[in-house]
Amino acid sequence: MYSGYKTCLLIDDNYIDNFVTRRILESSNFAQNIVVKQSATEAIEEIRDGSIKPDVIFLDLRMPLMNGFEFLQEYEKLDGHDKDGTKIFMLSSSLDPVDVKRSGQNKYITQFIHKPLTQKILEELSA
Repeated sequence: MYSGYKTCLLIDDNYIDNFVTRRILESSNFAQNIVVKQSATEAIEEIRDGSIKPDVIFLDLRMPLMNGFEFLQEYEKLDGHDKDGTKIFMLSSSLDPVDVKRSGQNKYITQFIHKPLTQKILEELSA
């Protein structure tokens, strides 16, 4: 399954989650390039300076320094990035209904996905 994405950005502070998610993305040929960042702050800086141009982002919610919602606040301020052409999936282990609701209300979030990401979920996203 190749979804046609050029660059997928995975933002999660958990090394193990990144390793597993990256393997799933790679094995399904989800995108030509998969970039992994363990810091939302670093990710937003690299999007801002143009060194990463993702067309799909998997964003963790609970991270130190800058959480997923804080990332989205900074993302909204970006100039020169095709925000309308970028899909953002909130990928989180949070079971808090407030987090799910808040994600659903954010105009940049395409979908809230409960961890772990699976092959089946990827197939549904690409359908």
